[in-house]
Amino acid sequence: MTKEASRDLHLPVGLYVAYQPDGLPPISSTNKKLSGQCFMPSAVDYDDYSQPRALRTDEIPSIVNDFRLAARYAMAAGFDGVEIHGAHGYLLDQFMKDGINDRTDEYGGSLENRCRFPLEVVEAVVAEIGPERVGIRLSPFGFHFDSPDSNPEALAVYMAKALNSYNILYAHYIEPRDKTPRITVETQESLSSARKAFNGTFLVAGGHTRQSGMDIVGSGGADLVVYGRLFLANPDLPRRFELNAPLNKYVRSTFYTQDPVKGYTDYPFLVDLEDDASEKKPDK
Repeated sequence: MTKEASRDLHLPVGLYVAYQPDGLPPISSTNKKLSGQCFMPSAVDYDDYSQPRALRTDEIPSIVNDFRLAARYAMAAGFDGVEIHGAHGYLLDQFMKDGINDRTDEYGGSLENRCRFPLEVVEAVVAEIGPERVGIRLSPFGFHFDSPDSNPEALAVYMAKALNSYNILYAHYIEPRDKTPRITVETQESLSSARKAFNGTFLVAGGHTRQSGMDIVGSGGADLVVYGRLFLANPDLPRRFELNAPLNKYVRSTFYTQDPVKGYTDYPFLVDLEDDASEKKPDK
């Protein structure tokens, strides 16, 4: 949303305020404003990030309950389970990372305090739908949306050990070498220490290819590999991997658009390409 559009709607200037109920500030672990500007595909311009509001201590149980209710409704809707989003600078990540979290209450300061809120969410969701239906996604090495941590390996291991207490189905970690259009993480660190610390199924993601995925599972570095961009562009990705067939190239400009078809449901299946090729062959 442009600044002009925000003014026309009598909303405070700022990208996310316009999407909040009653134009209220987005909640966070901090009052610090996110640096830079953001472009939304549905908008026509860049805009400032909104000024967030640090959650009060007494408000946090209500947010934990929101996660619990969301899990309940997901089960009612027919989902097999839920993955708690604790990565990429979103709310739970904002509490875990000391690059954002500047609180002085029991949810800030020490590693144990910073991880308290995410673990309360895990506990609530597990109690609601059972540990066998719960996973969590974490990016301790990431710094998306101003979310760095001074000791990401310690954070990764602490969360892995703490999650063992809840017997959740899996932990899904983002590789330290994850790359985005704006960020390239160059590090020799790995998830091996977190992998050793976690007792359950360990998933990894972060730009893996067919070969690197097979390599990391073969070496014991992970139980499963998660593919995002490749799966978006290749709805039959397992079949293509099985055949070592060519892959469709994803079109990043169509990510997160509001178009119901373009970039989401219009990538061809391998069988469609084969049928097209067969139709183009001349009759004998």
